[in-house]
Amino acid sequence: MSRRTRPALPPGLIMPLIFLLALLLPWIPLGPSSNYVLRVLTTAVLYMILALGLNIVPGFTGLLDLGYVGFYGIGAYTSGLLAIHYDLSFWWILPLAALNGALWGILLGAPTLRLTGDYFAIVTFGFSELVVLVIRNELWLTRGPMGLPGISPPSLLGHTLTKDWEFFYLVLFLLAVVLFVVTRLEDSRLGRAWFAIRGDEIAAQCCGINLIRYKVTAFAISASIGAMGGAFYAKWFKFIHPDMFKFWESILILCLIVFGGMGSIRGTMLGALVLIPLTEILRAVLPQELFSARYLIYGLTLVLMMRWRPAGLIPFERAQEALARRAEARIRSRRGGEQGP
Repeated sequence: MSRRTRPALPPGLIMPLIFLLALLLPWIPLGPSSNYVLRVLTTAVLYMILALGLNIVPGFTGLLDLGYVGFYGIGAYTSGLLAIHYDLSFWWILPLAALNGALWGILLGAPTLRLTGDYFAIVTFGFSELVVLVIRNELWLTRGPMGLPGISPPSLLGHTLTKDWEFFYLVLFLLAVVLFVVTRLEDSRLGRAWFAIRGDEIAAQCCGINLIRYKVTAFAISASIGAMGGAFYAKWFKFIHPDMFKFWESILILCLIVFGGMGSIRGTMLGALVLIPLTEILRAVLPQELFSARYLIYGLTLVLMMRWRPAGLIPFERAQEALARRAEARIRSRRGGEQGP
């Protein structure tokens, strides 16, 4: 007699339950360290947003992007300048920053996406360095190495957000919006075209897919999400500086994707949830003079992952199988509806 197995939790309930748990986190008593833990979790959720945005280019489309921090910085300075000089609401700044990031994504992507492999990666790296140089040297606009202080915090219905739990809920809301958009894109005609390009560009082109148009679209959407993350970051910290947008930020976000699973949405989020708090753990464990060695530990972690689990914590293939199961379930439900009375 076969042993009875418990019914598995429906996949559609996993994410809502996780978000429900996240909503309860600020009210869990953790003593004097509650605010510190909330700030770490807010940072982790912010990097989830950035990783989901970057995942569209290397994960969905198969293009190595080393300049993602450039769009992050563009969004942050767009937010800071609009808040300081025009006193715009955060809810106006957010879409404007996303549009500005998408515009620069198109301007960078349109002439360079004919390149492939290492050549494209070098161009994106050069773009991020160019953005940092402009931010550092254009004193009339960005104040350069003096930074941009005095950025007003966001407000909601006349209430100014100042507490840590309020920013945590705000970034959680932004994550929910980005997650909804990225999930819909993954299971759309556009997403299937991206995966086809990732699998084989020549075969995709033979099937009628316009490579440049779909690649530019991927780059624009990815850049807009990165700019949204930068807009939140500027409003959260109330001060931004060119050193906050160095090349290593792009490498860190790329590490989150590789660690979690290139192309996998859940894997990308899990990678951010593991590696970003690891930074704070290392800050507490390592002496101050050895804290910069955290990148060595990140590298060692990735080497071990490549040895024992090269596809990441949640492999892309598993995500693809889940998409196929959902498509089959929809087809069966439609057939059942057609056969019904």
